[in-house]
Amino acid sequence: MGFNLSSKFQEVTSSKQSGAGGGYLNPSKIPDGGSVKFHITSEEELGFWELWAEDKDGNSKPFRFDSDPSADEIEAELGKNYSRRINREGTGVEPAKFCAAFAVFDYDTESIKVMQLSQRSLQNELSSIAQDEDFSDFDHVDFKLSREGKMLETRYVLRPISAKPGNRDKAMAAMERAVKEGFDINRLLKGGNPFKED
Repeated sequence: MGFNLSSKFQEVTSSKQSGAGGGYLNPSKIPDGGSVKFHITSEEELGFWELWAEDKDGNSKPFRFDSDPSADEIEAELGKNYSRRINREGTGVEPAKFCAAFAVFDYDTESIKVMQLSQRSLQNELSSIAQDEDFSDFDHVDFKLSREGKMLETRYVLRPISAKPGNRDKAMAAMERAVKEGFDINRLLKGGNPFKED
C-alpha cells in the first residue's frame, strides 16, 4: 500500500496557520548547497504539534501533541521542570508548530530513517506534489530534497523524481526489516525512540 496524506495534514497545510544524524533525515542538517534522495516508506504521515522547552540547565527537549494543544495542556505536559522557549523576537513563547513525520529510505545510507517536516514550505510542497496526478502515487516516486542558504535565509526545495526500477522493492525490504526489528514511528509522540522500544 502506498503513502497517503491524512486529512489532518491536508487541513493544517491548507490553512493560513503558522505553522541527519543517526536514524533521522533532518532537512536542517543538509549542508548548504547539498541534497538528499529518499523514498517514503510509511503508509501515512504521523501528524502532530511540537514545541521545544528547556530545563533549568538549558537542555532542550521536544514535546509533541496529537492535536493543537491549549496553554493548559502545554503547562501540564511540561510540568515544573521545563519552560517554553522564547521566540526570536523576544516578544513571547514559541508556538506549537504542526509537524509531519514519516519513515523514508535514505539512498545515501541505504537505510530507513525518520524524516520530520516542521517547515511549512516543505509541508506545502509535499501537499502540492500529492495533489499532482502525475506524482500522486508515491509508490513510484522518489524525492530529492535540496537546501540553499543558512539560518533565516535557508530555502528548501522538494522535488519528485521517477523511481528507478527496483528502488521501491529495495526501500520496502528495508522497511520490512526495520519493522521486524521493532520500528514504530508512533513512539515519537511520547518522546520515545521509533527504532526500538525503550
